[in-house]
Amino acid sequence: MKLERLMAITILLLNRRRVQAQELADRLEVSLRTIYRDLESLSLAGIPIVSYTGTEGGYEIMDSFRMDRQMLSFDDLLALFTALRGLQSTQALNHTHVDRLLDKVGALVSQAEQGRLAERDQVLIDFTPWRNSETERSKYESLQKSVNDKKLIRFTYTDGQGEESERCVEPMGLVLKKYSWYLHGYCLNRTDYRIFKLSRLRDMQVLDESFNRRAMTLTKLNERWGTPQHQQTVDLVLRFTGEAKVSAADRFDENEIERMPDGSLLVRTTFPDGKWIIGFLLHYKTDLIILEPAHIAAEVRKMALDISALYLDSGHAVLNKNG
Repeated sequence: MKLERLMAITILLLNRRRVQAQELADRLEVSLRTIYRDLESLSLAGIPIVSYTGTEGGYEIMDSFRMDRQMLSFDDLLALFTALRGLQSTQALNHTHVDRLLDKVGALVSQAEQGRLAERDQVLIDFTPWRNSETERSKYESLQKSVNDKKLIRFTYTDGQGEESERCVEPMGLVLKKYSWYLHGYCLNRTDYRIFKLSRLRDMQVLDESFNRRAMTLTKLNERWGTPQHQQTVDLVLRFTGEAKVSAADRFDENEIERMPDGSLLVRTTFPDGKWIIGFLLHYKTDLIILEPAHIAAEVRKMALDISALYLDSGHAVLNKNG
């Protein structure tokens, strides 16, 4: 137990610039006295831990200290190897750099363990996007370079309502969500941080003008748009039949699905509210019945009637032209 605690303290100190003893005690659920004894044990073992006093005080490991291969098990290296191979499939990362990282991880695996890598080839992570063209790859590379070089970019963007606008943005970084890439940045047109879906971004130009990167981190920006409590939601009760059952089983969690005696799937779920829900539900055509809420069912019905009317009008136009 003490050995596991010493390992946890070492890893925490390696991943943080400075940590206070009380925080270590809270994280590991032990007393301050125990933490002080553990820190002394680590120092005696040769790990260079430095203490600082004052309000900003705490403990940290000297920058020169590095963990060696013996701290990583074969399973640890296998997890790293699998993750790096998954990164090879992305378009927004430098493949040469990832290849070098794979070589370094492979060099940590002994010759006796090399065969075990092939035997344990049981998990594959594939981030390959559905849109995998040279144009898309060039867009990713240009964006990544503009982030690294701190260069302003200008582009035309289509929002979720289909409205187009010209944007000038300080690019902060790229984020992969499911199979889609997004750009986080500070929009000078809106004077606020924004997130842009790369597939809706076109006619991009990297400008000569540089910018000073703002204090907001990419992690905090991503949390800002990914926190559910900042979004209005709607509770849905849906019945799926026919081919839509397969898609529903893929899309929804098992605890949201109730299998009915007639073979249909009854789904109770919660979605972020927005116009996008109507298009999403129409995707299932006649294999979906919206049981709740009534206003969503009414909106889907109205949209379906509008679509029907559009084709009726088009048919009359064709008949009149040919007649």
